[in-house]
Amino acid sequence: MTITAPDYILAIKPYVPGKPLEEAEREYGIEKSVKLASNENPLGPSPKAIKAISQSLASVNRYPDGSGYMLVNKLCAHLGLSPSNIVLGNGSDDIIAMLARVFLKPGCDVIIPSPSFLMYEISTMASGASLVKIPLTSLAIDLDRIKNAITQRTRMIFLCNPNNPTGSIITRDEFDRFIKDISKDIIIVLDEAYIEFVRDLSCLNSLEYLDRENPIVILRTFSKAYGLAGLRIGYGIGPEFICDLLNRVRQPFNTSLPAQKGACAALDDRHFLESTIKTVHDGLDFLCESLDNMRVKYFPTQANFMLIDVKKSADEVFEAMLRQGVIVRSMTSYGYPEYIRINSGTDFENRKFIKAFEKVMG
Repeated sequence: MTITAPDYILAIKPYVPGKPLEEAEREYGIEKSVKLASNENPLGPSPKAIKAISQSLASVNRYPDGSGYMLVNKLCAHLGLSPSNIVLGNGSDDIIAMLARVFLKPGCDVIIPSPSFLMYEISTMASGASLVKIPLTSLAIDLDRIKNAITQRTRMIFLCNPNNPTGSIITRDEFDRFIKDISKDIIIVLDEAYIEFVRDLSCLNSLEYLDRENPIVILRTFSKAYGLAGLRIGYGIGPEFICDLLNRVRQPFNTSLPAQKGACAALDDRHFLESTIKTVHDGLDFLCESLDNMRVKYFPTQANFMLIDVKKSADEVFEAMLRQGVIVRSMTSYGYPEYIRINSGTDFENRKFIKAFEKVMG
């Protein structure tokens, strides 16, 4: 007997994360390298979160609260929502997988901008549904082209705002024009993993749309601005009927005790969040000024990362930067073979990047 999987599973290309710091140092024989490839928080986690996580470790012989009661209620107070509007996830990509499991099946279409976060594609394909990829226009999500691609088969639309990997946003006016013509049978998923870093006041405020007839699901995470990427904790916000269905398929203990405690403490540490945002914005401003001085093209961003046009092989630049002790992300797999992506780091990390980049670029 030959064991195999459905063709739509075999067609999935595995997600390739950024190279871990320890692996890069071991592989290339380098020390004291800096990683600017995975859009992580350069300041680490909040000290309050670290304390709460440490205190929780004495109880990890017990299962965590399956409902995440404390965290859910703290989120409700923070966002002005009801517990019935929130679903906790093992990172926001856990919520993406739940959405696919509940609402998608063979014969359905899912529209995604391309390129964008790769987990939309993987979860859609894992459900047997079909992907409809809409290319970006000038590195921005083209809502008009997405609207024109809708058919009777369309069940879900993923929109990343700000978009990864480009850092572009969807404005309130753009979304208003878009949503008024969208069928109430289509779920619109707004992934806001980087929303805390947005400086443009015209950006869409998704929470204003929760009471509309269109079913909207918002994805948020503690991985980026809150510095808890290693704990894998995120959440979804949506109508009560959708959250109820997601909770039916959610694994009973999908968020760990340290993750729940750390996230609660991180929400309380407003000062740390503000410090993170300032550090990221100051870093982006420094990087932009330095690249301007080098006459290197980069693209405006509303996230904590930016795209840089190196005008040659991004893979070669990635390798050369690694040998200088700086880990960046080649955008070749995203369809941009001459672009790299870097996130804003600490002042030391940003300056080390510029020094290495000047050397690599000649």
